[in-house]
Amino acid sequence: MHALCGENGAGKSTLMKILYGMQQPDEGTITVGGESVTFHTPADAIARGIGMVHQHFMLADNLTVLENVVLGAEKLYGIGGKARAKIREISDAYNLNVRPDVLLEELGVADRQRVEILKVLYRGAKTLILDEPTAVLVPQEVDALFDNLRELKAEGLTVIFISHKLGEVLSVADEITVIRRGTTVGTVKPAGTTSKQLAELMVGSELPTPETEESTVTDVALLKLDGLRLAQTDLDGVERIILDDISFTIHKGEVLGIAGVEGNGQSELVEAIMGIRTPDSGTVTLDGTDISHVPTRHRRESGVGYIPEDRHRHGLLLEAPLWENRILGHVTEKPNSRGQLLDIKAARTDTERIIQAYDVRTPGIDVTAASLSGGNQQKLIVGREMSHAPKLLIAAHPTRGVDVGAQAAIWDHIREARREGLAVLLISADLDELIGLSDTLRVMYRGRLVADADPATITPEELGSAMTGAATGHLEHAEGSAGDSAAVSAEDDEDDSR
Repeated sequence: MHALCGENGAGKSTLMKILYGMQQPDEGTITVGGESVTFHTPADAIARGIGMVHQHFMLADNLTVLENVVLGAEKLYGIGGKARAKIREISDAYNLNVRPDVLLEELGVADRQRVEILKVLYRGAKTLILDEPTAVLVPQEVDALFDNLRELKAEGLTVIFISHKLGEVLSVADEITVIRRGTTVGTVKPAGTTSKQLAELMVGSELPTPETEESTVTDVALLKLDGLRLAQTDLDGVERIILDDISFTIHKGEVLGIAGVEGNGQSELVEAIMGIRTPDSGTVTLDGTDISHVPTRHRRESGVGYIPEDRHRHGLLLEAPLWENRILGHVTEKPNSRGQLLDIKAARTDTERIIQAYDVRTPGIDVTAASLSGGNQQKLIVGREMSHAPKLLIAAHPTRGVDVGAQAAIWDHIREARREGLAVLLISADLDELIGLSDTLRVMYRGRLVADADPATITPEELGSAMTGAATGHLEHAEGSAGDSAAVSAEDDEDDSR
């Protein structure tokens, strides 16, 4: 199990794309099993026993697990009983617990990841490349994944593991290679290495923490949700409740963190606040004004900043230059416009300022957003949103896929704005980030807010337990039982929430 660490833009993804045949190197060699090889396509790499599980899963929701696994590899074992038997055989051999006939859309994130791993093993991979495999998992799911990986290793497979989470890297890897700006800066053994030393190798500075020491919460309500309900009718005519009686208040200077396994209504909650979705009932009040039926643009102009969970789909125009991306979502606001006309010169100047202030690593403002690494794309989005002095910031996974240096910068910007009265709705899969940044914590499960916790006392394990529906009510830290279920005062509707 070999881990690969480095800042965003250090070259990790490029290196793995070369190893998987998606990109060609200018020079150098790749040796597999003692033999020098050249990969022109991923098919060449697969033929040599190399498989890759991408950070963004490559699966089709409307197909079954079996159909997803055999797609593109129908010649191996067909598409019927033989394929099903092979899937069960691999699943049992590596404790993956994959069910071939389940529709993919019914699976959670951790199960989808196991399907991706099985898909690679099905094609005969002996070397697995895992890109940020724990980015969307809660602690219990991370432990289960690592058990699966140890099982693979025990069977003689090689795992290359790309991650920004240094604690996880140190716990699971046999060896760690650190690259910085396209060059290997060191290879270390976990046994004699600390997170601090690893962070210094990666970025030349200490490991940042999200902890917020001082409270800046005021008694002035900025965002108030009351009885928000949203239902959705499936293709077969069955109505599903997506949001069920969501009510909370965020005050000026307060960060409200929402914890939850992805797919439990967080995305729809954000879209309801932004005006992208219209709830069936309930109200959204911003700074004393009911905005429940106000268009998204007017909500933005009223002071709502938005860091979307998927920067590629909802945050950027990848083929547009950086200065055009700076205008997105703020077309009618200064410095982007003057009256009815866009002010291109002012927008370009301000893009230069954002690049300096937020340390966006780029050759210039005319390169496309696609040419930046993920972390630098994220810093551009954060800079864009913070540049309009928002009253409310909706931050969905603000540091997903960014390195420790960029992470620290984003946390600092959020803390600074919070001191000046910014209200923040924070949704994150990083439980340390949620606990460290939040003044108030709520747990979302199946479209409902089922529990709340004090960030000062709750542990990631206890929070993760509540996220899986194992606990409701007010979560109290159970002394000496980190990793056990949190002690809770159960609510009357506990059974319903489960």
